[in-house]
Amino acid sequence: MIKRLLLLAALAFVGAALWWRKNPSACPYSQRFWVDAPHPLITRDRLAEVLGPLPAERILEIGPGTGYYTLDMAGWVPDGVIEIFDLQQEMLDHTMERVREAGIGNVTATQGDATELPYADDSFDAVVLITVLGEIADREAAIAEIARVLKPGGRLVAGELFGDPHYTTPGDLTRLGAGAGLGPLERTGPLIGYFGRLEKPAASASQSSSSASST
Repeated sequence: MIKRLLLLAALAFVGAALWWRKNPSACPYSQRFWVDAPHPLITRDRLAEVLGPLPAERILEIGPGTGYYTLDMAGWVPDGVIEIFDLQQEMLDHTMERVREAGIGNVTATQGDATELPYADDSFDAVVLITVLGEIADREAAIAEIARVLKPGGRLVAGELFGDPHYTTPGDLTRLGAGAGLGPLERTGPLIGYFGRLEKPAASASQSSSSASST
């Protein structure tokens, strides 16, 4: 009887995961324990190595959850800003409460849809999204928006963990990035838990000269 119940539970879990993968959506605030749990392989220390933050940079974190990475990132850019952006106001409120409790003053929050980022072109040094990309129904539109708000030479860092129903493979990340003019992909870590870094091409000397002459 117990084996039967375990089998039924496993089948229900797999079925729910498959449904969720075919119907992308953000992890609801009521199930935030999933984003609070430890993130094996895609750790904060490894994120710091891949991201390579500089003290005065402006970094956008899309889908911060309850701030698993946010508070650490704020410490990496003491003279810069961490902008957190999420579809769910509850997640932003939760993270900002943690920010206030920690006495951190360089984090700001905005609610909205990742396919329509409310930021100016070329306004961020880096964009971070960890176990988030697959939750967005129109991933192409989201990556295009990320490319738009990145400064020339800026980087996108995505973290993915196998087992997440919305896991994005390195191949998919490469394809999506290439479609928006980002790349090539630099992968750090095994397939079951990796960070992928894509860069926006730096402005060429001719482009910079053309921009200067038109002003």
